[in-house]
Amino acid sequence: MTKMEPTEFRSAIRAIGDERYHSLHPFHRALHGGELTRGQVQAWALNRFCYQSAIPRKDAALISRTTDVGLRREWRRRISDHDGDGENDGGIERWLVLTDAVGLDRDDVKELRGVLPATTFAVEAYVHFVRDKSLLEAVASSLTELFAPSIITERVEGMIATYDFIDDRALAYFSHRLDEAPRDSNFALDYVVEHAETAADQQAVIDAVYFKCDVLWAQLDALYHAYVAPGHIPPGAFEPADHATHEKSP
Repeated sequence: MTKMEPTEFRSAIRAIGDERYHSLHPFHRALHGGELTRGQVQAWALNRFCYQSAIPRKDAALISRTTDVGLRREWRRRISDHDGDGENDGGIERWLVLTDAVGLDRDDVKELRGVLPATTFAVEAYVHFVRDKSLLEAVASSLTELFAPSIITERVEGMIATYDFIDDRALAYFSHRLDEAPRDSNFALDYVVEHAETAADQQAVIDAVYFKCDVLWAQLDALYHAYVAPGHIPPGAFEPADHATHEKSP
């Protein structure tokens, strides 16, 4: 493999979204299309909170590894975006507003009670990846944010149109991400293009984006297997009140 020119490298990274991003997963298609029961939406919101709540830990691990003041300064903003600060509630609190809206107990959500084992494994694999891999790979693993705006728009429009228990306030997390994700991903993309000095570095970046896509996909595989088809909920995991009926399952 020869080193790609910057434009080609950027295009190769962006192309991964068309091939691997979790917007292609059948669970997401059902979610956005209004085909899930309230209980299945609850299971998604709960398990996704496990991922959302781990993002500041992941970002703190990255910050602890770099002597680059500019990178630390930029990455600190990501933690504030999720944890909140004196001026805003943050993404984690906004996600809890969503879990409130779908009828989940807030304390149960915050304590991650009933989260699928596969979700926990996938999320912790991501945290460990950022902690243990090269700094270049750690930054690159965030680049799935490049693909987020399209799925966010589709999700907000689809869920508001089809679920009577979802409104704009419940989905406020996503409206904020429409601004945050492009800002963050553009910085990360510029960083990896500048710091991937060899063809091997570029391949490591691409592999890191593949890995992150796998992390997101694995979470949806677990949800689909447990709550849609064949509907095998593992012991101790959240069990929706409407699980037996699957009134709107695809």
